[in-house]
Amino acid sequence: MADLSQIVKAYDVRGVVPDQWDESLAELFGAAFAQVTGASAIVVGHDMRPSSPGLSRAFARGAAARGVDVTEIGLCSTDQLYFASGQLGLPGAMFTASHNPAQYNGIKMCRAGAAPVGQDTGLAEIRTLVEGWAEGGAPEAAATPGKVTGRDVLADYATHLRSLVDLGAIRRLKVVVDAGNGMGGHTVPTVLDGLPVDLVPMYFELDGTFPNHEANPLDPKNLVDLQDKVRETGADIGLAFDGDADRCFVVDERGEPVSPSAITALVAARELAKHPGGTIIHNLITSWSVPEVVAENGGKAVRTRVGHSFIKQEMARTGAIFGGEHSAHYYFRDFWNADTGMLAALHVLAALGGQDGTLSDLVRQYDRYAASGEINSTVADQADRTAAVRAAYENLPDVELDELDGLTVTTPDWWFNLRASNTEPLLRLNVEARDAATVERLRDEVLAIVRA
Repeated sequence: MADLSQIVKAYDVRGVVPDQWDESLAELFGAAFAQVTGASAIVVGHDMRPSSPGLSRAFARGAAARGVDVTEIGLCSTDQLYFASGQLGLPGAMFTASHNPAQYNGIKMCRAGAAPVGQDTGLAEIRTLVEGWAEGGAPEAAATPGKVTGRDVLADYATHLRSLVDLGAIRRLKVVVDAGNGMGGHTVPTVLDGLPVDLVPMYFELDGTFPNHEANPLDPKNLVDLQDKVRETGADIGLAFDGDADRCFVVDERGEPVSPSAITALVAARELAKHPGGTIIHNLITSWSVPEVVAENGGKAVRTRVGHSFIKQEMARTGAIFGGEHSAHYYFRDFWNADTGMLAALHVLAALGGQDGTLSDLVRQYDRYAASGEINSTVADQADRTAAVRAAYENLPDVELDELDGLTVTTPDWWFNLRASNTEPLLRLNVEARDAATVERLRDEVLAIVRA
């Protein structure tokens, strides 16, 4: 039997196909998902990876065998699956491994209305059922199997997104989009169709072997082609989507990356203009500029742990209108509290096209501090190295420490966060300060302790 501890993560399933899991296991996951959600119907979609259609069909078979009707929406982005879950009021399953290499695949699952399925909200129960069946039992078949039907929701998804952002009056923009051979190549043409946008497409051919570069814009090397094309064409903006197109990264007219924290602040200001006094969620490694901009625009900022499930839980608990993570996940109350990079991109286009200046000028008001970006260190003992860092800083003057997620050390002029990976022997460091020299000094000090 496959070792499910290796593929069932904090809020999804992800591993190498067929070495770690395959269609027979996907069928069991479908049956377990049907049982745990208790739904009479579900919706299923998949990305462009070679293994995705087969895994998706197997999952649908497993659910249908338990008497559950299945709506298959076929090729889609993850946020398109969330749209279907929200619009149809059905639990959903998306077959994708997001930005991971081609040999990987996985499942992102949600309850009706795109509500998250994580370790404490059904995933642990699903794993237990699958493990039991894989060891020799079998799911009990329903007397009447469910029906499996197809449905295309792409046009409805695009219409919904465009109903949330007014792009009718913007000036014409030249926009380069790097889809990375991922699902952005499927969604972007429909979403942007008819808008005052001159689209320059890059790698829109759906190809889950990723022949041009990995579909992971968080790694700077995967932005190089987009940066070059923006400069070459004199574009106003560049957009890069990850493999399942739920995250969007932005490049300005100079080809320089725009911090996801600056995008979070920009979108927060726009959402607060629509919903005065609203709550904005941000994780603890986003820039100081985010809560500052939220306060300046009359909103309430709430700081959370890093991670999809934590953001969604806080969105639901607080009734927040928007949430942003430094990994370029953006969550909207108007999108069932789910993350959609496409909607964030439309907000940026609306803000840019609604004034005459450049994107770099526009975001300067939202990008106020120097930052290190996330730096990973492989360590033998995460707790020991974190304790050593704490000991080095806890007695300094004007220092505040908290352990909401890892260790955060804050002074009036700088902060850093050091947190452990849940899946790898890594410590992740983020540093921010009022100037670049302080960032470099702190970065080097902390890394010297971590890597000692």
